[in-house]
Amino acid sequence: MNLNSMLLGSADAERLKAWYRDGFRAKVDGYGNLDLGGFGLVIEQREDVAARNAEPGRHIVNFGVDDIEAAAAHLRTLDVEWLVEPEDRGPGWFATLVDPDGNYVQIIQFKPEYYTQK
Repeated sequence: MNLNSMLLGSADAERLKAWYRDGFRAKVDGYGNLDLGGFGLVIEQREDVAARNAEPGRHIVNFGVDDIEAAAAHLRTLDVEWLVEPEDRGPGWFATLVDPDGNYVQIIQFKPEYYTQK
């Protein structure tokens, strides 16, 4: 068994889908879902969610990146909302941004030694 997708419900699904597509250079599959390197991000219009997430720390979408500064530079061109700019947190560099629905999203670049210390 493996985790292969995640669904985000949104009061404005098209806006949210465009944000993830553009910010993370995601491919769109034949069903309109985002393909993030073999992991599917499904964003659906829902009437049972608020326009802004009141508990953004409840779940956090994490993206592993090879170059956090390059990823952050690209995201800055899209005028994203940063909660925490890239910073060294020991095992790697982490940054947290906020998507248009108020969900927290992290980009993470682990240091090479992180992979050898398991």
